[in-house]
Amino acid sequence: MILVTGATGNIGSALLRELHEAGAAPVRALTRDAGRAAFPEGIEAVEGDLAQADSLKAALEGVRSLFLLSGMGAEAEVLAAARQAGVEHVVLVSSITVQTHPHLPAAGENLAVERLLKDSGMAWTVLRPTQFASNTLWWAQSIREQGVVRAPYADIGLPAIHPADIAAVARAALTEPGHHGQTYALTGPERITVRRQVAAIAAASGREVACIEISREEAHRQLAPLLGDETADAVLDLLGGDVNEELLKVRDTVPRVTGSAARSFRQWASEQGAAFR
Repeated sequence: MILVTGATGNIGSALLRELHEAGAAPVRALTRDAGRAAFPEGIEAVEGDLAQADSLKAALEGVRSLFLLSGMGAEAEVLAAARQAGVEHVVLVSSITVQTHPHLPAAGENLAVERLLKDSGMAWTVLRPTQFASNTLWWAQSIREQGVVRAPYADIGLPAIHPADIAAVARAALTEPGHHGQTYALTGPERITVRRQVAAIAAASGREVACIEISREEAHRQLAPLLGDETADAVLDLLGGDVNEELLKVRDTVPRVTGSAARSFRQWASEQGAAFR
């Protein structure tokens, strides 16, 4: 039995499709509200909350492989519950910032979860993806209402990854041999700037979209009320304020693990065009 947590999210929903298409069985999907969830045929929906490990007892029953997102709940308690339930292998989605910006608080938190997993006695595979292509959904309201994206560092290119490629690597790690004890840094197939992302979204949505570069200070004023000063600064560092070769590096991990080319940002935009109309 495979249990997929975060089952309605960008990665989890794509992973369920991957597992369904691969004929992996049985598969269970964790959600807070099973009555409202829509999963592929044959996927068992089960209720639970990662922030409350004691709610996972039924979900973990009979599970041998677990897909887990770092930062979603009380990881120490969840991992302890998984081990007690007999889980043998955990695929953990962490972050590439663990190796590119280890000084950031969020990177330290992800590293702590990785260490908890490695010390748990269960087999493990760690995925460290870079910036998600789906993060650009943050621009959707501004594009729909004003036809504009205002962003800092408009001409710095980062190797954004399609969430479905994270899911594809996770599916391989959950269903194929050779991935235990591996840490995979994951990126898209090329660096892409904000300006080029905006152009791809404009083409996919069939509308004109302007890209206006703003200062870091202006971006911080927008983000700080939502994220807090420290997190806003960290996000801006990762968007372009503190880039390094590790963050900029395009990696071949996705095609090497899955046997298929990594998806481009343009492909992601073409699939999501309706969100920006």
